[in-house]
Amino acid sequence: MIQEIDYFAIAAPLTLALVAGLVLVLDAFLPARPRVRPALGLITLAGVLVALGFVVAQAVRGGAALSTFCVPPGLNAPGDGCSFVVDRFTLIFAGLVLVAAVVIVLMSMTELAGGDIPVGEWYFLLLCTLVGAVTLPASRDLIMLVVALELVSLPVFALTALKRYDGRSSEAAVKLFLVSVVSTAVMLFGVSLLYGIGGSVFLDRLGAVLGGEAAAPGWPGPGASVLGADHGLPGVVTVGVVLVVAGFAFKIAAVPFHAWAADVYQGAPLPVAALLSVISKAAGFAGLILVLVTALSGQAGTGVPIVAILSALTMTAGNLLAMRQRSAVRLLAWSSVAQSGYILAPLAVASAGTGASVAYLVMYAAMNLGAFAVVMLISRTAPRNQLDDYRGLAFRSPVAALALAFCLICLAGLPPGLAGLFAKIVVFREIVDGGAGWLAVVMAVNTVIGLYYYVAWTARLFSPGEATAVTRRPAPAAWAAIGVAVAVAVLFSAAPQLVLDMTVVT
Repeated sequence: MIQEIDYFAIAAPLTLALVAGLVLVLDAFLPARPRVRPALGLITLAGVLVALGFVVAQAVRGGAALSTFCVPPGLNAPGDGCSFVVDRFTLIFAGLVLVAAVVIVLMSMTELAGGDIPVGEWYFLLLCTLVGAVTLPASRDLIMLVVALELVSLPVFALTALKRYDGRSSEAAVKLFLVSVVSTAVMLFGVSLLYGIGGSVFLDRLGAVLGGEAAAPGWPGPGASVLGADHGLPGVVTVGVVLVVAGFAFKIAAVPFHAWAADVYQGAPLPVAALLSVISKAAGFAGLILVLVTALSGQAGTGVPIVAILSALTMTAGNLLAMRQRSAVRLLAWSSVAQSGYILAPLAVASAGTGASVAYLVMYAAMNLGAFAVVMLISRTAPRNQLDDYRGLAFRSPVAALALAFCLICLAGLPPGLAGLFAKIVVFREIVDGGAGWLAVVMAVNTVIGLYYYVAWTARLFSPGEATAVTRRPAPAAWAAIGVAVAVAVLFSAAPQLVLDMTVVT
């Protein structure tokens, strides 16, 4: 059987992969001069923008979804049987990843200016991660889903450890590696159970079988009887669902699989920490949503309560731990854990909450990247990056202070940061309408808790006292990263309906 490949459908990840190879080749053959480092960064940035252009072109073309790597219908089970599908869901996540990648590449240019990190390897690994993050939301079979998720994860270990002779970076890389290996093993076990029951790797076919709409290959009778008590399969299905959800919970740092987050964020270079908090998290949520909505929609009785409990525990633990932090990066790490709980909350009302989760994730990405960009700028003269290093920053660098203050206010959900406010309102409305009133109460309490540390950090910016001055060394890329992230956050605050209309995934 010969499959036709739709190269327009895979244009974005293919572009990133080609640019990754180009960067590695240029790094090997170009002379090791100071001007080479910015050149490789500009090539990487150009590749990301070209990939983003393909995503925009796919979005404006309209019409039916693009699909490729398909098998003929009627083999093994009902369903389309396509491994790669470009629909609205895919385009939203791909656009989010690539816009975030622009900010992270700009941050990387500043991080690599010191010359302590090999530039070619950095950009190659970063582009490989982006290939996985763009491919994952388009994945529609279990094999591609797992491979794409690992392509997101594996390069990050090396990125974390590329800061040579830094014990904290090495420790963070080892912790991230061990956690990821365990999560992958857990998820693969669950995936194997689902494949063994459903007899197919395609998510839509699994959804048909596990939902009782079709018979599993090799089993007699209709799907409802296949999954009946006579064969003892409901228990196996439950175990598979729990293991798959647990595997993704590791990736998004949901409780009780969250302990690695703060140490890894603090030990990793700041662009990698920003990548973990936005791009890696977005990839994890894309995979989790695909599995829950497409493959496990018929098992909502098992998956939804698990997600609801994970959401409540995650937002509570993240906020309580963030209150105790004195390090800016560790506070953002635990804040990121709490935000994962908010994003999970709409998924606790089954597939109806997908749009709210995606909307919150898109708005959160802009706010969080802006905060990380300012933190990286301050870290150039304050290596410890304590909260007290930001005291009086408004008197030393008003632009940086205002940018950070706006991002923190957005994350808190207070005016004028209307992006964060509307994101929380959308989530509240979704979970209340879905009948999860108790979860709405938990989220309301956690939102009040979150106000404490966001407002306390913001108050330090404008309080009298000595603040660490922003470095006088030129850092145009860092300022550009701040400008892009804050501009998007301001746009979302002024016109939140743009995000809400875009993320109504049907």
